[in-house]
Amino acid sequence: MTDILQVAAIYGPSQARLEADYTVHRLWQAPDRDAFVRDVAPRVEVLVTTGGAGASRALIEQLPRLRLIACFGVGVDAIDLAAARERSVAVTNTPDVLTDDVADLAIGLMLAALRGIATADRYVRAGLWLRANMPLQTRMSGKRLGIVGMGRIGQAIARRASAFDMSITWNGPRPKDLPWRYEPDLLALARSVDVLVAACPGGATTRGLISRAVLEALGPGVFVNIARGSVVDEAALVDLLVTQRLGGAALDVFADEPRVPEALFALDHVVLQPHQASATRETRAAMGQLVLDNIAAHVAGRPLVTPVN
Repeated sequence: MTDILQVAAIYGPSQARLEADYTVHRLWQAPDRDAFVRDVAPRVEVLVTTGGAGASRALIEQLPRLRLIACFGVGVDAIDLAAARERSVAVTNTPDVLTDDVADLAIGLMLAALRGIATADRYVRAGLWLRANMPLQTRMSGKRLGIVGMGRIGQAIARRASAFDMSITWNGPRPKDLPWRYEPDLLALARSVDVLVAACPGGATTRGLISRAVLEALGPGVFVNIARGSVVDEAALVDLLVTQRLGGAALDVFADEPRVPEALFALDHVVLQPHQASATRETRAAMGQLVLDNIAAHVAGRPLVTPVN
């Protein structure tokens, strides 16, 4: 039976199937991780991880028989792809199946930020409605939307935003044949929109892409992040929100999850989520199935279903 080293747990039913079909070594439960890896390393052929947990060069190099890294998640920025290539280790992820859920939450975060949905919920629970009506909020329909990153998720967000009659402009490394206007200058994009959504991949090439200058250019607008915490200068973001030089933010991801800057907790113009854009039963099941399908394909010597490299 194929030996699998698992860095982090995945969706429950998929986890059960994984353990029924293979010999699974649960690294995340090991009291001494280094000793655990040394013990199982000679037998491990597959590494299962998540987008957040990833796989470091050091871990990859400790596994002499490793042939596949199966990632439960679309983002592979936490996996050392260069190390995997050097060792001829294939990497798979779970694209497409989480696109709709992430795009849905992006729209929900826009609505929550502009219409004050989370603030209104707290307002009612605190009994404040008994004293006075809540202050007026901001319309979403017809607003100018900027999207940073126009891959599968960015396009799904744009399609949904079109139903709100939003005018859509986007930024990315290169233009594409799409129905929405392309703006190659990120600062110019930020200056021209009411809402700026980060939907780009994480990793070294996008680290700090949403800089202080970009956020200052957005000014009274709202910043939404369903990408990765690394794509924004988080210290600058917190500073601009605390000093109210940025209109608002709705954030599903952070630089050091699950640690969230406590300065954001008291801010009513900020909506916070625990990195749950793809966290539905339907999507988690589909992600788990892709992990299982990729491992089964590897074991059977068939082409991988969703190879990354």
